[in-house]
Amino acid sequence: MKILYGVPGEGLGHATRSQVIIRHLLQQNHQVQVVSSSRAFELLNHSFPGCVHEIKGFHLAYNNAAVSKLKTFTNNLKSAPENLRVNFNKYRKIQEEFEPELVISDFESFSYFYAKYHKLPIISIDNMQIMSRGRLDIKIPEEQKKNFQIGKNIVRAKVPRCQHYLITSFFPAFLAKDRTTVVPPIMREAILKAQPSNGPHVLVYQSSTSQKNLISTLQELPLETFRVYGFNKSETHGNVQLKAFSEQGFIDDLASAKAVLTNGGFSLISEAIYLHKPICSIPLENQFEQFMNAAYLQKLGYGRHFDTITPDNLRAFLYDVNNYKLNLQGYHQNGNLELFRALDTLLPTLHC
Repeated sequence: MKILYGVPGEGLGHATRSQVIIRHLLQQNHQVQVVSSSRAFELLNHSFPGCVHEIKGFHLAYNNAAVSKLKTFTNNLKSAPENLRVNFNKYRKIQEEFEPELVISDFESFSYFYAKYHKLPIISIDNMQIMSRGRLDIKIPEEQKKNFQIGKNIVRAKVPRCQHYLITSFFPAFLAKDRTTVVPPIMREAILKAQPSNGPHVLVYQSSTSQKNLISTLQELPLETFRVYGFNKSETHGNVQLKAFSEQGFIDDLASAKAVLTNGGFSLISEAIYLHKPICSIPLENQFEQFMNAAYLQKLGYGRHFDTITPDNLRAFLYDVNNYKLNLQGYHQNGNLELFRALDTLLPTLHC
């Protein structure tokens, strides 16, 4: 089967998950062409040269570790005319040279609209759809209810009326709609091969480099060692070591960490849970999906959820780190196998 696979460029979590699934599809003798943008395009093009088309995507803008709605809107509006021209040319090229029979979208719009225009079946594979197609079992505070409604509406409108939805989730999901299957998170091969150990350091991942006080905050805990990714520089500031990006270096530091400090991003939280690493999660503001992930990891007893990074919050988290480790010992999953089985069963049956 000829499959067009759409992957958003914002963040690398979608790309690493899609990389695993695309590799499986190729092993099953399907023909796959991929559309993506930004860093996700670079990663996927390196893995599947000649099969990946670069498009222009939507990107978030940050201000002091929060999503800036105004900057996001204005930046994307400025680039819209050129982006549309580039994407239209890619659209014609794919149709003329490949003629897909089915589309898989990992929360990506180009591939979705391509499928709708050509009346092709669509499979959605992502973690976001749980907000639209499931019932959440967490307390949503008053100040998050607006973000929840906005996020739910965006998710519902992003890829509506797909033939099937495969949702990855590290927490129990109660479904509210049909044509939906929930599976555990997809793990890249390097995580599956990693050998967890209990080192002395805390792994820190900061997706927004605009948070200026992170280093000084971590230095308030001089007896702890922090290895920080996200600034993409190599520097040492006392007990805080900034590390340049290295996939294997990051995985090694994750596997040997005693705990993880991160935002509310799904991929790293899922990988840390898989490796039984306690997590201190500080979600980015104005992103309900990150709040949801952080709230669930605290509900499950895998770590703590705080609104801000402060020395006292970090001390409170680290004080109970052994309890979180005990809770994590009961977590086991094989999301890759479950998703592959579901996908292989779906593909021969789909039609518009």
